[in-house]
Amino acid sequence: MGPDPKLPAANQPLIPAIRIAPAQGWPVGRTPIAAAGLKVAALAEGLDHPRWLHVLPNGDVLVAESNGPGEPVKRPKDLILHFVVKWAGAATKSPDRITLLRDANGDGVAEIRTVFLKGLHSPFGMALVGNDLYVADTDALLRFPYVPGQTVIRAPGVKLADLPAGPIDHHWTKNILASPDGSRLYVTVGSNSNVGENGLEAEAGRARILEIDRKTGAMRPFATGLRNPNGLGFEPVTGALWTVVNERDELGDDLVPDYLTSVKDGGFYGWPYSYWGQNVDRRVRPQRPDLVASAIKPDYGLSSHVAPLGLTFYQADSLPGYRGGAFVGEHGSWDRQQLNGYKVIFVPFAGGRPEGLPRDVLTGFLSADGRAYGRPVGVAVDRAGALLVADDVGDKIWRVTAMQQPRRPDRHG
Repeated sequence: MGPDPKLPAANQPLIPAIRIAPAQGWPVGRTPIAAAGLKVAALAEGLDHPRWLHVLPNGDVLVAESNGPGEPVKRPKDLILHFVVKWAGAATKSPDRITLLRDANGDGVAEIRTVFLKGLHSPFGMALVGNDLYVADTDALLRFPYVPGQTVIRAPGVKLADLPAGPIDHHWTKNILASPDGSRLYVTVGSNSNVGENGLEAEAGRARILEIDRKTGAMRPFATGLRNPNGLGFEPVTGALWTVVNERDELGDDLVPDYLTSVKDGGFYGWPYSYWGQNVDRRVRPQRPDLVASAIKPDYGLSSHVAPLGLTFYQADSLPGYRGGAFVGEHGSWDRQQLNGYKVIFVPFAGGRPEGLPRDVLTGFLSADGRAYGRPVGVAVDRAGALLVADDVGDKIWRVTAMQQPRRPDRHG
């Protein structure tokens, strides 16, 4: 972990490590464990595979209840992965909807819940710019009209741009972040394989962050060589774009570190040809030493196989000691002998850069015998400065507050 992790030698075992935390769900009365000075409770329960969150200006919370669209089984590895995903609780049919949660009385529990948008196709990222709500389906970026305070959108979406998808759609999640001036949208697109084993032609337009003009839908690659980027955020001091990335598998328990990094316009980050800068991955054919020479080393390692998905920079004051840094939701490993991740961490920042090692914020997602009560995915900050965490195995949205939390105003509209 950290800005300069020491990488071990690559070890490609004949049979890759597989250790799954079977999905169990939360026993009655049990919650995750919050860090000292914090407490946690459920904002909402009984959701259907909640993956991603977006907080509207009036305090309403949008939840993407979603899963992947499925993909063809071509090789024995695909069949094994299907059973791994199913056992881990991630093979449910996609609800294909966005749900609205409203806590009108400010007691920390959403008493209003509506189906905000339905009939989507594996939706994930959401962004509001003015009165335009953008939703990233797995295969398209859609725009919907939004009226402040409404609890349902019935108007059809307008496609702004096609996004890379099937028939293979290995990393199906597409996240969105609007530029500060609202003129551009940044969209994450994961790879279609671990290291190009489905053929590099299947990777056309993938493993990158796209920049899309909000008015015209014109797109260009903003950064490439990012195996599976998900969370996005603008660092508050420098204004730089940052992301978290799920790196490659099958090089051993301690390779390759998943990471948090700033994203440079036009930058190439190595995938599939190299990792953590110029460390060449010998499995890829053909090799591309020209691209490897330009590969940018990530800013901050998060440890191997933790599967970082959620990312949000904290700019509020309700959680003392956290302002300026980044919260990261780690979905957790399945391809490592010792389970890793399954928690929410905080990365301190100073002067626009990570400083020091990460701190645990929310743990206790695993039982003593290695079963998953829940798995954290998206993270967001609500209007009162509390941290929200989507849990797609526990089917809950957790809300993390300070031990002494002021009552929220109950304005909506």
